Amino acid sequence: MNEQSFIEYCRNSGLSLTDKELQKFVQYYEILIKYNEITNLTSITAKEEVFLKHFYDSLTLLIYHQLSHGITLCDVGAGAGFPSIPLKIVRPDLKITIIDSLGKRIDFINYLVKMLDLKDVEAYHARAEDFAKQKRETFDVVTARAVARLNILSELCIPLVKVNGEFIAMKGQSGFEELQEANNAITTLGCKLATQYEFNLPEDAGKRFIFAFTKITKTPNKYPRNYGQIKNKPL
Repeated sequence: MNEQSFIEYCRNSGLSLTDKELQKFVQYYEILIKYNEITNLTSITAKEEVFLKHFYDSLTLLIYHQLSHGITLCDVGAGAGFPSIPLKIVRPDLKITIIDSLGKRIDFINYLVKMLDLKDVEAYHARAEDFAKQKRETFDVVTARAVARLNILSELCIPLVKVNGEFIAMKGQSGFEELQEANNAITTLGCKLATQYEFNLPEDAGKRFIFAFTKITKTPNKYPRNYGQIKNKPL
């Protein structure tokens, strides 16, 4: 996916990018590749693949799901900034919080945010289960992309979501299987499935699922547990 086809696929999906927004994506790519030489941020480095598998894939959240104006959004395990930075480029009204357990990734995010001149973006070096102790049930939307299986991811993300807010999980080909596996975790943590989207990325880049869960009750105080328990004994 080159720059022109990126614009066209976005336009055909209802996202009309401005020249300024496209330039930010080009700059994002250049910064990512340069930084990737010293810090391993992504194994995907070809320009066409980054635009398809990172940038466009991140924007599918906006293509398929509506986010209200000015909401607070927390991106758990954002890595090199996906999906939150592409979302922020297209939707500058969003108030973004990024957390990642690796300090070098957060250093990159802070540098990227400065270079792209993005406002209302905060990045924290923290584990999600620890961050939930400080920011419990404070975000309108919490999202994550390619972090962990859904039954594990749910316990990392849902405690951060406000009641009546949303947990949005972006998943790959195993999405439906993971959804079934995570049913007990989703319910126990106070959410219910509101909407699900199944689609294929352009250029035969694979199947994707987006699951949007609504938080209907507060998460019990004993969650999240420490990561060892979450991983070894998923709900």
